[in-house]
Amino acid sequence: MATINDVCKLAGVSKATVSRVLNNTGQVKKSTADAVYQAINTLGYKPNSLARALATNCTNTLGLVVSAFEGAYFSSLMRKASETSANDGKQLLIMDGGHSPQSEEKAIHSLVERKVDAVILYTRKMPAEKLKTLMESLPVPLIVINQMVEGFEPRCICFDQYQAACNATEFLIAKGHNKIACISGPENSVNSSLRLQGFKDTLAKHHLPLCGIYHGNYYTQSGYHACQALLDSNQPFSALFAANDSMAMGAIRALHEAGINVPEEISVMGFDNDPAGPFLIPSLSSIMLPVDAMAQTAIEQAMRLLKGDKISEVDLFSGSLIVRESVDQLKKPR
Repeated sequence: MATINDVCKLAGVSKATVSRVLNNTGQVKKSTADAVYQAINTLGYKPNSLARALATNCTNTLGLVVSAFEGAYFSSLMRKASETSANDGKQLLIMDGGHSPQSEEKAIHSLVERKVDAVILYTRKMPAEKLKTLMESLPVPLIVINQMVEGFEPRCICFDQYQAACNATEFLIAKGHNKIACISGPENSVNSSLRLQGFKDTLAKHHLPLCGIYHGNYYTQSGYHACQALLDSNQPFSALFAANDSMAMGAIRALHEAGINVPEEISVMGFDNDPAGPFLIPSLSSIMLPVDAMAQTAIEQAMRLLKGDKISEVDLFSGSLIVRESVDQLKKPR
């Protein structure tokens, strides 16, 4: 196997010159660079990536931590992040955040130990105070998707959870529904709280009552059980807003088992626009999150920081209302 010394001997240059050519640092005459590249090709020399990383303090890798690997939402996010990284000449290392602040932090430090150039974190659990501490102390840039951190706004890529929930609730009200129940996400989730607050505030704006709020964990089974509990409460409602599509799907199953037709008797509104939604019977109305655009923006912000460019705050991303069959005009109040 050829070594850098072999390249130096064949090209007739010093080791420092070969290093400058490979790492594109310093000024090297074109004829000298051409001689180095010709020697590399002739010898089949492959630079030691670890040695280059130690020398340049750059590994051309980015780290991504996501709170879960399952589901179309995270698959789309990871795919787009990987594509954007590759377009910028970076490899993407992905780690599971494990559904807890502790495991998310452990994953971040593990990536830093692997000398990634920057870390992108999609978090559902980590408190803003802890994120701020990490942003201040980590030796590499940390970009956060899904949560705002005071003082580090340009490094935060966020979706307007509150307004999207308001829009979903307004849509149900516009369909004549004045008794709307809710299956919210986990109580300790910032974004779940924002979606729930948007739902509550929209009802209050229209002087409508709360008709039952139950909490799930974003998984289908929790939506199923929450809807069963809602039905057992005998609280009348004509529409149901679920804080994500998986829970909406579970709720539709529970309604079906109870002999309740969707949307003829109860309309169901989801959130996230899961790819399975259009293929349900009835197809699921939802809010589409621009997760691909958010992932791409996060990588682009990281790359700007690595190039030494100044970054500015990114506007909140907005959701789009996707109207399908699961929501209908109110016909018969329940």
